[in-house]
Amino acid sequence: MGGPVHATNGDPVLAAGCVLWRHSPFDGELEICLVHRPKYDDWSHPKGKLKRAEDALAGAVREVEEETGYRCATGPRLATLHYMANDRPKQVSYWAAEATEGRFAPNREVDRILWLPPTGARHRLTQPRDKDLVDELLAVLRHA
Repeated sequence: MGGPVHATNGDPVLAAGCVLWRHSPFDGELEICLVHRPKYDDWSHPKGKLKRAEDALAGAVREVEEETGYRCATGPRLATLHYMANDRPKQVSYWAAEATEGRFAPNREVDRILWLPPTGARHRLTQPRDKDLVDELLAVLRHA
């Protein structure tokens, strides 16, 4: 297996992730999974760099399982975000994904996860660009 893709000459770093959701086991209401990355002390959607020649959707599913411990059933494609990270352009493709089975175990990249209702998730997310993905997920689920 190849390692992470290393961008050169201004090519964007390619990454992918999911807005992971479930129906609460307690009240059946919608919950969104956020991950806490101690390296950055931030809350975000599960995502990560693609491996060399890896399909973006396959990478998104792999990253969800690596970071959260949950398998997922992917749904519609959501936004692709473009921003600068460490002075390099980054492109992150997102999908809606329903958690199917699994259990979180803290790991090197992610020490905590939270399942929050959409409003709570929107408030907890560190980056404003990630908040729009919550709204996009809600719109997709309303039309499903």
